Amino acid sequence: MIETAFAKLNLALHVRARQADGYHALETLFAFCADGDVVALTDAPGLAIAGPFAAGLDAGPDNLIARAAAAFAARFGVGGDAGFRLDKRLPVAAGIGGGSADAGAALRLLARRHGVAVDAPALLDLAAGLGADVPACLLSRAVRGEGRGDRLEPVAPLPPCPVLLVNPRVPLPTGPVFAGWDGADRGALAAGEPLAAALAGRNDLEAPALALRPEVGEVLALLRARAAARLVRMSGSGATCFALFDDEAARDAADAAVAAARPDWWRLPTRLR
Repeated sequence: MIETAFAKLNLALHVRARQADGYHALETLFAFCADGDVVALTDAPGLAIAGPFAAGLDAGPDNLIARAAAAFAARFGVGGDAGFRLDKRLPVAAGIGGGSADAGAALRLLARRHGVAVDAPALLDLAAGLGADVPACLLSRAVRGEGRGDRLEPVAPLPPCPVLLVNPRVPLPTGPVFAGWDGADRGALAAGEPLAAALAGRNDLEAPALALRPEVGEVLALLRARAAARLVRMSGSGATCFALFDDEAARDAADAAVAAARPDWWRLPTRLR
C-alpha cells in the first residue's frame, strides 16, 4: 500500500493575531499538488527513509510518521505493528507540508488498511494533535483553514492548474519566520471562489521570510518575470515559492527559464489536484 504525501501550498496566508498561547490566528487557503513524497506500508517494523532529501532526517519515534502511527494505534487500537518506508522527494523546512504531508499520508494508509474514513472526526482530531497543518494534509484537497490552520471549511474544487514550485535550497524553519511577523493585522481573507480569494489575498509571512532568507526574493522575482504566471507567491513560511499557469507550455517555459538562470535551485513542475 502506497500513498503520495502531496505537496501543500498556501495560496494565501493571512496572519490576523498573535495569541497568548504563542500560536497565531490564521486564515489560509490550502491547495495540494499532484506530486510529493511517497509513503508505503511495509512488513518490517519501524521507519526506513530514502530519497534525495533523506539526509539528516530522524527515523526514530519523534518522526511525524512514527508519531502518527503511534497516535492511530492509541486511538483506534489497531496498526501498532505497522512499518513504513518514506521516499523523501520534497525539500525539508520548505513551506510545502514536509513532515505534515508525510504524517497525513501515513494516516491515510492506516485508515485504508483498517477501514476508517479519512474524514472521520476522530481521525481529524488525532491529526490536529500532531500539528496545525496535518488535518489539511490528511484530506489533501482544497480547504480553507482558520484558527491555527486546523479548523477546516470546505471550498469549491480548484481547477487542475499547472504549477511550478521553486526552492533555493535553503531551509527556513517555521518558528523564526512567525517570530518575525510584525503583528499588523492587514485584513481578512476573502470568502467565495477560492482562486479569486487567493488572487486578492497575500502571504503575511513573506516579509519576515525575506528578512531571514533574501534568496526567497530572488525566487519570487524570477517567477514574477513570467508574464503568463497567474499567481506567484511564497507558500507557508517558505522558502518554496510557486507560480500558477493556464497551460503546461507556459509552466514548462518558466521551468526552463529558472533552470537556465539558477540550475542549483530545486524545481518541481506539477499541477494542482
